Amino acid sequence: MTTHAPSATIGHHTHRDDVGSRMGMWLFLFTELILFGGMFLAYAVYRFKYPEQFQLAATELDTFVGTLNTIILLTSSLTVAMSLTALQQGRRALAMLLVSLTILLALGFLLNKYFEWGHKIALGIYPRSPELLARTSGEVIYFGLYYVMTGLHALHVIIGIVVLAFNLVFMARGSVHAGAYVKLETAALYWHLVDVIWIFLFPLFYLIH
Repeated sequence: MTTHAPSATIGHHTHRDDVGSRMGMWLFLFTELILFGGMFLAYAVYRFKYPEQFQLAATELDTFVGTLNTIILLTSSLTVAMSLTALQQGRRALAMLLVSLTILLALGFLLNKYFEWGHKIALGIYPRSPELLARTSGEVIYFGLYYVMTGLHALHVIIGIVVLAFNLVFMARGSVHAGAYVKLETAALYWHLVDVIWIFLFPLFYLIH
């Protein structure tokens, strides 16, 4: 009996840690939803106050770039979900390949955002720029929200890339595997949140004109 007690205890603690990790991630995701929810509420208030000016400012965003980034993130959400399934099935090499593909897609998203922001900045459209301050209040607020909300989202994408990269290292070392996949599971949950936020950002900024 004494030989079985330690393993049972270890198993119990492992299970409790996994549950705690999942609960912690869900709580974290809830705080993120509150953060972006407040921004969405501010957007709604100003959109109601300056409907025509918001529509006018939105015509200056490239809908094609926004659509492409949406496709990229939706695809990355699929690859990270497939990587978790592959890992649970014991197909570690495939899981690592799919996580790597997810990271590449995320980098592609950031690259598109870099060129999009760079183009706007080259045109003089950025917070507190003389070009922007010469415009109407609604346009100034629109682009202010655009930079803050898409910038914060891009920061979350970067964090997601780092988390996924760590999971690659963990899988390569064997600490994340078919019997211990909660780290990749929580990373996938975080990545899905990043995708969901963009799904809301995309129509708010790119499809209102």
